[in-house]
Amino acid sequence: MFAAERRRAILEHVRVNGAASLHELASAVHSSEVTVRRDIRLLEEQGLLDRRRGGAMWPGSMSHEQSYHQKTRVAAAEKVAIATLAATFVAEGDAVVLGAGTTTYELARLLARMSDLTVVTNSVLVAQALAASPVEVVMTGGSLRGSTLALLGSLAEDSLARIRVRSAFLSGNGLTAERGLSTPVMASAGVDHAITECAQEIVVLADHTKVGVDTMFQTVPVESIRHLVTDEAADAGVVAKLANQGVEVHLAPVGSASGSALSEAQSVS
Repeated sequence: MFAAERRRAILEHVRVNGAASLHELASAVHSSEVTVRRDIRLLEEQGLLDRRRGGAMWPGSMSHEQSYHQKTRVAAAEKVAIATLAATFVAEGDAVVLGAGTTTYELARLLARMSDLTVVTNSVLVAQALAASPVEVVMTGGSLRGSTLALLGSLAEDSLARIRVRSAFLSGNGLTAERGLSTPVMASAGVDHAITECAQEIVVLADHTKVGVDTMFQTVPVESIRHLVTDEAADAGVVAKLANQGVEVHLAPVGSASGSALSEAQSVS
């Protein structure tokens, strides 16, 4: 593949997905990560995309939210690994909140195996994943955001204000050591704030493409995050800063869908 053709393919991949890691881009264009890194640097200089540690983002991602279908294409294996580890935080008899997102959807699929559990959610996808299971599902009201299949607005926030749960699992669009979890959508931020208020502890599920990324609206400040579950490719500097601020960081090895792999998961204190 010629350089110009390769760069067009990189641009198209990032445009469709909103963000991509070096590994994903190298696989997509059948080239080395070193070559792709040089291409990204050149494309950033031309103003065609935004370079970030470990990959690239489409310009304007700070104020633009990817659709559900776009998100499913990004770090799919990592999201499954993160969800598998996060599922160990939930016990029979618990009441938890699952926010909207592709990683929380993967978590819901695993929690569907439990027999004594209540899940509160504003996500249509999470509710669908649990619909045929013994889990009791409580949905918030609200206006449906079609691109992410999430219920947002004052009805969602008001319904969350009336409940109390042990844990809440949130995803978001970016996570930094300075601002915590964030989203480019104001209405999503409002619901995530309400989720934060109703839970005793907040568990953030964020794959490596989100760690170190900052978007427009803060949803959960660092001091409110009890646990972060991410993957081993996450920016080590950001992870260390979060751990130093009191966040319990758990690294899920990709491929941790089995119980034996779960025992190998690492914790950063």
